[in-house]
Amino acid sequence: MDGRLTRYDRWMQQTMNRREAAPLYATAARRRVLVVVHTVLTAAFVTAFLVTLIDSSMVAACLLIALLLPWCVATGAINASTRGLLELRRRALDERQRAERSEVLARAHRITTALLLATVAAAGGYELAGGTLGGATVFRVLLGVLVTHWLMPMWVAGLRAQDEPDDE
Repeated sequence: MDGRLTRYDRWMQQTMNRREAAPLYATAARRRVLVVVHTVLTAAFVTAFLVTLIDSSMVAACLLIALLLPWCVATGAINASTRGLLELRRRALDERQRAERSEVLARAHRITTALLLATVAAAGGYELAGGTLGGATVFRVLLGVLVTHWLMPMWVAGLRAQDEPDDE
């Protein structure tokens, strides 16, 4: 860790190391469930967002609002399970955490690249088979890719987080 931590860095470290939500992510199985729940909430949120854009649906808009709080709680729990690995500035991390962050980012990048390749192959195959992708479809796919690219490092970090050592 660097000796040049700002007040914000110290506050973020303190926030990320709070243990009130620890029961949500105390074991690897709970962290896996948390990541799956977060993924489902994200998919539901993006779907509701797209329906709101296309349809101006009041139900979808209300669903967006209803999904926001559980999504934020799940996001916070995943970040807390990693002790802020991706949220803290580099200077606030020790060498082990920096190496772990690099590994998480590299793995998330590989996964996202594979998903992009699969998406391009599927779109290309569809076009070769005589189908045409409309602008609305392309927008939906690109939005899904953007959200996946944004959240994949957090999901990978949540799945890779280690159990806390026993207090014995």
